[in-house]
Amino acid sequence: MAIFSVYVVNKAGGLIYQLDSYAPRAEAEKTFSYPLDLLLKLHDERVLVAFGQRDGIRVGHAVLAINGMDVNGKYTADGKEVLEYLGNPANYPVSIRFGRPRLTSNEKLMLASMFHSDQVCGSSRS
Repeated sequence: MAIFSVYVVNKAGGLIYQLDSYAPRAEAEKTFSYPLDLLLKLHDERVLVAFGQRDGIRVGHAVLAINGMDVNGKYTADGKEVLEYLGNPANYPVSIRFGRPRLTSNEKLMLASMFHSDQVCGSSRS
């Protein structure tokens, strides 16, 4: 059994401490020619693979980098929109790195708020 995250929540349900222990990220980088054989969609301000799997790239993986430049949400490091950049045939061939998206702070808080604390009462023997 693996432990991926530890959350300490007080009785009122507030998050006191949170620790993520991620396994090494499974990332895949591939060079593509136009047109892409994957369907990319914008979801929660991230560009995700919506359809098509190949060479370690899975549905739900996010675009992490294009031609070595990191992608932050739906924009590249130099401010270009990812879907617009990949829609232009003049930008090909292009190298894209895919991987599992990291949880945002809001997603971590939402996940922590779904926990319900149960008090375990021990019985004492006489």
